[in-house]
Amino acid sequence: MANHKSAEKRIRANAKRAAVNGARRSRIRTFIKKAEVAIKGGNQEEALTAFVKAESEMAKGINKGVMHKNTVARKVSRLCAKLKALKA
Repeated sequence: MANHKSAEKRIRANAKRAAVNGARRSRIRTFIKKAEVAIKGGNQEEALTAFVKAESEMAKGINKGVMHKNTVARKVSRLCAKLKALKA
């Protein structure tokens, strides 16, 4: 247990931040999953809109510090490759 008032506050703040970041990360994962399902479904228009939304959410994740930019770049690249394979 914390011995100082500031340390107690830090514990509370960290718990709040962890909850917010967890929700953001979960939301990003949901959008990625929706995009993957749409791509597997085979509908190009639906897959493209889902991909754009997922990419936007991941970019927000970078800005908020929830995800690393290289991780997002890798995930976007892989989704884009799947989308291109669908078009071909």
